[in-house]
Amino acid sequence: MAISRKKRALALVVVLIVAGAVAYYFLSRNHAPEKTVTIYGNIDIRQVQAAFDDNGRLLGLRVQEGDRVKKGQLLADLDPVRFQDAVDKDAAGMAAQEQVLARLLAGSRPEEIAEARAEAAAAQATLSNAEITWQRQQSLAAEQYVPKQSLDNAAAALKTARANLDHAQQALTLAIKGPRKEDIAAARQQLQADKAGLSLARRELTDTRLYAPEDGVVQDRILEPGDMVSPQTPVFTLALDNPVWVRAYLPEKALGQVRLGMKATIDSDSFPGKSFSGWVGFISPTAEFTPKTVQTTELRTELVYRVRVYACNPQHRLRLGMPVTVHIPLIDNQPQKLSAHPCGN
Repeated sequence: MAISRKKRALALVVVLIVAGAVAYYFLSRNHAPEKTVTIYGNIDIRQVQAAFDDNGRLLGLRVQEGDRVKKGQLLADLDPVRFQDAVDKDAAGMAAQEQVLARLLAGSRPEEIAEARAEAAAAQATLSNAEITWQRQQSLAAEQYVPKQSLDNAAAALKTARANLDHAQQALTLAIKGPRKEDIAAARQQLQADKAGLSLARRELTDTRLYAPEDGVVQDRILEPGDMVSPQTPVFTLALDNPVWVRAYLPEKALGQVRLGMKATIDSDSFPGKSFSGWVGFISPTAEFTPKTVQTTELRTELVYRVRVYACNPQHRLRLGMPVTVHIPLIDNQPQKLSAHPCGN
């Protein structure tokens, strides 16, 4: 009887030990730190509305919808005739102004100075003759041999000769000194204005050719040759699909564990067994309620933070709207300093 009680007591102790071990195992599992944050989202891409910088008639399109284009590739042309005419007009105006400035900088030619000296000498001779005539008329008028009108005419001629001499001497002085510095400065500024006008005309001529701003794919071809275009009217929509990003939502409880620059992997049902490398590139500073597109039961009623997980997409497998799963490891995943173009765009 005593042996039977000892056996029952021993069995009870064993049961309690096993139960405690099982409880400890499950409790330790429930409280073990998570090794990975898993979130769900969809692939998003950047888009560019490619448009001309000026108004004009669309002459030709060089690409079609679905074509892949490289940065700097020619996409479309405007009719360049009126833009070329503007360039020619401004180039001629600038050339004329260059000659005006060159003439002012050169100053008076020796021949011009000599001409001014000759005119001054002629004015001096005319003055000397007018003085002699006035003196003669004055003597004759005193003896009343000529009417008083003749004396007045001689006096007027003398005044005119003196004024002409002064004018000729001032012209000679100006010819020797050359152009005013203010006139030269004004001519220089006008030349700069003409150069700026020509540069603008050439820029507008260059802008009759539309180039791709980045590598991408032609998503929409909006206009056709012959259409009138303006800066407000895009010709193409370009999808810039390298890199792409996943638009997803991070639970509030995981916010302190995920930081910008941390590595991530992206899985898609379209490519079973294939994971795409990525990195956390944006975390929203404000919380929001879980959007309807996130259908996991745990997240429907929680506050979340919008995140972007970027990924290089050189083979263009990840496409707009594709649902994906993002895994962000929390162990040995230090944030990396990212370059401006990590995918080589």
